[in-house]
Amino acid sequence: MLRQLFDLRTALALIAIAIVTGTIFYSGYLSKEIALKERDNISQWVEANKFIASAPADADLTLASKIQQKNDDIPVIWTDGKDSIIDSKNILLPKEAPKEFLKNKLQDFKTAHDPITLVLRENPYEADKYYYGDSKLLKQIRYFPIVQLLIVALFIFITFYSMSVRNTSTQNRVWAGMAKETAHQLGTPISSLQGWVEMLKEQQIKPEVWQEMEKDVERLKLISDRFGKIGSIPKLEEENLTIQVENIVDYIKRMAPDKVKFIIESDENVVAKISPPLFDWVIENLLKNALDAMSGSGLIKILIIQQPEQAVIEISDSGKGISNQNIKKVFKPGFTTKKRGWGLGLSLCKRIIEQYHGGLLTIKNTELNKGTTFRIILNT
Repeated sequence: MLRQLFDLRTALALIAIAIVTGTIFYSGYLSKEIALKERDNISQWVEANKFIASAPADADLTLASKIQQKNDDIPVIWTDGKDSIIDSKNILLPKEAPKEFLKNKLQDFKTAHDPITLVLRENPYEADKYYYGDSKLLKQIRYFPIVQLLIVALFIFITFYSMSVRNTSTQNRVWAGMAKETAHQLGTPISSLQGWVEMLKEQQIKPEVWQEMEKDVERLKLISDRFGKIGSIPKLEEENLTIQVENIVDYIKRMAPDKVKFIIESDENVVAKISPPLFDWVIENLLKNALDAMSGSGLIKILIIQQPEQAVIEISDSGKGISNQNIKKVFKPGFTTKKRGWGLGLSLCKRIIEQYHGGLLTIKNTELNKGTTFRIILNT
């Protein structure tokens, strides 16, 4: 049960959260410790300056000088009692407007840390103040959780993307395998039916009987051929799309109700490189979906347009339309709003147009109770 609940993605997300959370807490602890250490170092540095400034002539300044030289990382600005800048250390000044730059830095340091005061004069109100910022090490530690968060996010993205690609590849192999197996299984009964039709011809059975049977057998051969091409790289041939679409419309008209009207509007000589069996399958599926979307009556309009280096086919219906929540789902395998069906038709159509033909299949527009328009774009 636990294995079902915590799948790989959940586990990766929990691990990432644990890593980032632990890093943030530990980095926060380290930054506080380093900040205390740096303040202590600045205090010692200030005291060393005080000792050097007030020491008698014969005093040993060796230790104070070492402490003074030790600070080579923490940026410091010191001012007089009126906050006028006296000097700075470990700050790279620009060539242009260095004074303005220091003033801005001073404001940043005032926000970051309380100053350390050094009283060298009799009047304590004239004491020097030492303002300091964070060292490079402290800045790096504070930014480290953000960097690590980005690295973890990138890792999760790459992992999820790899899983998605692997799953898609697996789905493609399953689809291709099922399609080829279907074509293989259909082969034997189709061959047998062809034999029976030939026998009926030889025995001079009524022509209307074997002619209808022959049509159905040819239809089964076409379906088998379509399934057999799934998973293989189809051979694309330049074809007249108007003629191709008209043939499919003629076939669909036979099964459509009388109250459904078909209109084809086409430019002259619209051609594109297609695999005719697979392209016909797409048009047939879209037309059947259009019929299903209408309650026995309405209009199906097919627009075929020739554009520079492209051919566009738009199939519109006056049916029930597609809801906003379903628009992004219609091309996903298994999604259907019908009581019957596997929800594979539109998914197959998109796969055939985009993967096998290098084109594009989209929903151009849809409106509830007014209809839907599918658009196919093919390279010419």
